[in-house]
Amino acid sequence: MDLQLKGKRALVTGATAGIGHAIARTLAAEGAEVLINGRALDRVDAAISAISRDVPGAQLRPAVADLSGAEGAAALIKAHPEVDILVNNVGIFEPVAFERIDDADWLRFFEINVMSGVRLSRHYLPRMKAANWGRVVFISSESGLCPPAEMLHYGMTKSAQLSLSRGLAETTVGSAVTVNAVLPGPTRTEGVGTFMARLASEQGLTMAEAEARFFAEARPSSLLQRFIEPLEVAALVAYVCSPLAAATNGAALRVDGGVVRTIA
Repeated sequence: MDLQLKGKRALVTGATAGIGHAIARTLAAEGAEVLINGRALDRVDAAISAISRDVPGAQLRPAVADLSGAEGAAALIKAHPEVDILVNNVGIFEPVAFERIDDADWLRFFEINVMSGVRLSRHYLPRMKAANWGRVVFISSESGLCPPAEMLHYGMTKSAQLSLSRGLAETTVGSAVTVNAVLPGPTRTEGVGTFMARLASEQGLTMAEAEARFFAEARPSSLLQRFIEPLEVAALVAYVCSPLAAATNGAALRVDGGVVRTIA
C-alpha cells in the first residue's frame, strides 16, 4: 500500500533507538523526508547510517537536540521550523517503587515525556493548521490506561499524553490536520532488553524463560504473550501519519498485544 507520504517532512523525536528508530525507518521507506532527533550527534549519525543501509535512497537529516528542557526544544524548532508530521516519541521509563520516587523524578518524567510534546506541538500545530494539512502523533502507552504499580510516574505521563492529544485534536475542527495517540504494549526496545537481562540474571533464568515469566506474572492479560517488535508499532504510526488516515482524529489507537482488556 502506498501511504502517500512522498514529499512530506517528518520529525521523529527520540529516533536513535527503539520505537522511534523504527518509526523513522518506516516513514523513510514510504518516501518521507525524516528528521532524526537525538541528544548526541554520534547517536544520530549512527541511526542515519543504519536506516540508510536498510532503506536505499532514504531522505534523512540530523536534528540533534536534548528535549528534556525548554532550551533544547527551542534550538530544535529554530533549526527546523517547518514540518508536516510531528511524532512525539521521546520518553523515559524506570521501574521504581512509589515510595522511592522523589519530587525531582516526578518532574523529570513530566518534563521529558509530556512537556517535550507540549513545546513542539505548540510551535508546529498552528503552522499545520495554517497550511491545512498536518499530522501530530503522541507515542503514549497501554500504561496510560492501566498505570503500572512499579512505575507510577511513567504511567502518569502516558495518561497525560492521552489527554493532551485529544484536547489538541479538538482544536483542528474542519481542517485536514489530525492529532492522535498510539499506545504500544510491552515492546522489545533496548531499554526493555536491559531490564529483562537484569531480571533474568537476578532470577537465574535464560532470557526466553524470563520473558515467559514476565508475561505469565506481570502482563498475564497479553493475548500476544511476547514482546511487540518496534516495527509492528511503526506500521500503525506510519498509517496514522498518512493522508489515508484523514478520518482518524482524536483517537487513542492501541497496538498493545491485547494487554488492555476492554472492548473500546
